[in-house]
Amino acid sequence: MGDVSTKPYFIRAIYEWCSDCGFTPYLSVKVDERTRVPGEYVKNGEIVLNVSLNATRNLTINNEIIQFSARFNGVSREVSIPVDRVQGIFARENGQGAFFTVEAPAALAVAPAGETAGGETEPPKPPATGKAKLKLIK
Repeated sequence: MGDVSTKPYFIRAIYEWCSDCGFTPYLSVKVDERTRVPGEYVKNGEIVLNVSLNATRNLTINNEIIQFSARFNGVSREVSIPVDRVQGIFARENGQGAFFTVEAPAALAVAPAGETAGGETEPPKPPATGKAKLKLIK
């Protein structure tokens, strides 16, 4: 049996912590050709997504992929993110969470034609990341 990454376990743990504390969990993702997200919301090869229970439907976080459906500008869209593309998961309210090193994306995923961005507000940016770090949460 090969090495099992701890990353999906950290993602699930921080997600649960955010939910238990009443915080809003956000995912920061480096987009590549395997990442299925609305392309019009991708900036500089990255996207930040609200993954709270109120913002998603049928959220699944397993060891290889994160999948859910969510509304973007009122249109329901399916989202699929390989765990290895997640840069971090953090609470919107205080920026605390777990951040990971991710290699640069190979290519940018493009949304289907005809779908455009609307007047939705942009989600907050995660704190600047250098090396991967963990914070002690009391």
